[in-house]
Amino acid sequence: QVQLVESGGGLVQAGGSLRLSCAASGRIFSSSSISLMRWYRQAPGKQRELVAAIVYTSRGNYANSADSVKGRFTISRDNAKNTAYLQMNSLKPEDTAVYYCNAAVDGTDYWGQGTQVTVSS
Repeated sequence: QVQLVESGGGLVQAGGSLRLSCAASGRIFSSSSISLMRWYRQAPGKQRELVAAIVYTSRGNYANSADSVKGRFTISRDNAKNTAYLQMNSLKPEDTAVYYCNAAVDGTDYWGQGTQVTVSS
């Protein structure tokens, strides 16, 4: 079994920054076991949406993000710590949501419990 623990959420004013962390632990034999880590978010009354993703390869990590956050949010990963990060800058009220971490570990999907991000105007 694998556990994902998110942290770093909170209340911030518009224009501010937050950094979310997602630490994976449990039955992880190597960093390469975690082929993909993603951040999703879900605002009240809306569907869960993909925010950013980072793929592990032997040649390095490759990242991408949704158009709505491109240029403001950056996903990264510390392979040694099995941890993904989401640096969020220039936050807007519409970024308010519960942010979830997702990881594919040896072909199985795991989810974190979510962390609340609230951006005040």
